[in-house]
Amino acid sequence: MPYAVRPRRAESLRPGHLADDHALVRRGVRLILDSEPDLTVVAEAGDGAEAVEAARIHQPDLAILDIAMPCLTGLQAARELARTQPGLRLLILTMYDNEQYFFEALAAGASGYVLKSVADRDLVEACRATMRGEPFLYPGAVNDLIRNYLDRAREGGAIPTKAITDREEEILKLVAEGHTSQEIADILVISVKTVERHRANLLEKLGMKDRLELTRYAIRVGLIEP
Repeated sequence: MPYAVRPRRAESLRPGHLADDHALVRRGVRLILDSEPDLTVVAEAGDGAEAVEAARIHQPDLAILDIAMPCLTGLQAARELARTQPGLRLLILTMYDNEQYFFEALAAGASGYVLKSVADRDLVEACRATMRGEPFLYPGAVNDLIRNYLDRAREGGAIPTKAITDREEEILKLVAEGHTSQEIADILVISVKTVERHRANLLEKLGMKDRLELTRYAIRVGLIEP
């Protein structure tokens, strides 16, 4: 759910940008943010690619991104926005109460992670904290995440890493959305041969044999919705 948010007062938060593929969710979040005297939603987007383009056009101070969206996930959009607009603050608003996603969101450049289930309680403060350059994580997860992180550190483990590369993730999402190899090649501006090579690598890495299994995996990890 991408949203672009900007503060209403010059010395406060400037506008923000909101992205979610569900119009009803976007409407609800917009009502929450626009009711605040110091926040203004300046753009909305229905998928990750639209979120990137809207942020380029409107130049918001804050982008609020869902994780599971068409075209690009919120994490993919966050990586692109962090690369192209390094001054833009990023906040993830999601249904996924998931440690893996949280660490991936931080790695992608997000400063905050809020659950949709408590958006009415936490979202406004998360926006303000993110705009101040402070991290924000929904309170219920803080202790568990710290405990898990410290446990891994004591055991010599590392922060979880993805099984596939960013490019493979892009290919996987598009395959799961039903695009042909030629369509994927056109979207990503690469050759069909490169698409097929990435698809083969995905099947091998994930131990799968066909598009159906890749699609099920993509749903399971939140790249697409069922």
